[in-house]
Amino acid sequence: MGKVELVSGGPAVSGTEVFYDDYEDFFENGAFALHLVGADGTILHANQAELDLLGYAPHEYIGRPITAFHEDADTINEILIRLGAGEKLIRFPARMRAKNGSIRHVEITSSGQFCNGEFINTRCFTSDVTEIVETRRQLTRKDEELRQVLEALPAAVYTTDAQGKITYFNRAAAELAGREPIIGQDEWCVTFRLFTADGQPLPHNECPMAIALKENRPVRGVEAMAQRPDGSLFPFLPFPTPMRSEDGDVVGAVNMLVDISDRKLAENNQRVFLDELNHRVKNNMMMLHALLRSAERESNSAEARAVLGDAAQRVGAMAAAQQALYSEHDRTEVDARNFVNAVCDSARQAFSQNVTLHIDVEAGHLGNDVTMPLALILNELVTNAVKHGCDEAGNCEIWVSLSRLDGDFVLTVRDNGPGFDLKVTGRRSSGTGLVSGLVRQLRGSFTAAPGPGAHCAVRFTAQSRTESSLDL
Repeated sequence: MGKVELVSGGPAVSGTEVFYDDYEDFFENGAFALHLVGADGTILHANQAELDLLGYAPHEYIGRPITAFHEDADTINEILIRLGAGEKLIRFPARMRAKNGSIRHVEITSSGQFCNGEFINTRCFTSDVTEIVETRRQLTRKDEELRQVLEALPAAVYTTDAQGKITYFNRAAAELAGREPIIGQDEWCVTFRLFTADGQPLPHNECPMAIALKENRPVRGVEAMAQRPDGSLFPFLPFPTPMRSEDGDVVGAVNMLVDISDRKLAENNQRVFLDELNHRVKNNMMMLHALLRSAERESNSAEARAVLGDAAQRVGAMAAAQQALYSEHDRTEVDARNFVNAVCDSARQAFSQNVTLHIDVEAGHLGNDVTMPLALILNELVTNAVKHGCDEAGNCEIWVSLSRLDGDFVLTVRDNGPGFDLKVTGRRSSGTGLVSGLVRQLRGSFTAAPGPGAHCAVRFTAQSRTESSLDL
């Protein structure tokens, strides 16, 4: 190299000397931990950063075998062998022992210096990664704890990535599905086949988990059926929930499948019990209806026959309402049109053929708690219309309507007859007294226009709850 002269005007200094001084300053005072190891494994030199990393004084570290400071003999031997063979090591993991007895996790980047093919020494950069390793250990421990929690859950749990590939499943999921899902291959769900709650095939890419991932939202309240490879079916409730990054992007999803077989079995048993109960109630009502009609026919008293006839007709209306409810799949409500038709058909049996009923009912459903009082109200209003709306030959037309108005039900009954006078007929004989009491059960309102073309209307809310006993 050439020579340079310093600006200070002092003696000229060799460029090689300047370079060596800079190199020595870089080695000794650099922020990276550096050391040199000879061919025999002896530490030839170490900078202050290296000494500070392990807590040794220069005389405690330099000149001693590097193997004395490594926790794993196999690791340092491998390092020395590979470096001696001319291999370069990049971020090679190792564990070194500090003076205070602690273990420092390090990554060594090193290469060998050779002269005429002879190994002279290593040149090593040592990076302390103890905190990183410790953090990874804590994360691994947390992951393992979470895994143990999930494995201990009796409910089936599994996770997917953002594309729907299965990334994890617990033992309960495999047992529920009756199969061992394939990580990274199975998509959307751990089950073999899927069906909707009513038994229609449900493709896996349209299942609740797929919807949760595609629409980035939890899916709740959806029942489904799954088939195991052995052909057995089970109903379940899924709870798919997307997992999001800090930016809100979907990175995967977790799903819990709750087997509701026991609940469905209990519901089926309850349905069977209610069917049997409804069947017996219906039969008892029909028997009571027949007994009242028989007593009516056998009575010699006109007044008794009238009372028994009214009672029989009312029991018939209740039996018709019970039959309409019994025929429904959902025992908590009844189709409004079927209900009104059933009650009117029952009442029609007591009328002559000259009575014409016109029935108009909007589509909808009635809660079963309003069916009995409403059946009696309808029977009473229709019977009253026949009684006061027909001419001397028994001819009359009656219009029955059940519609919705501002969220309420409105039942109307009108005829084309001359009407009646409440002051003359009285509330009892016209049936309006009974109707008024039943309407109070529905917490509704009752209006009657008894003049020509008599018109009666009952209005009640769709959510009416009746009292446990009649309030007439």
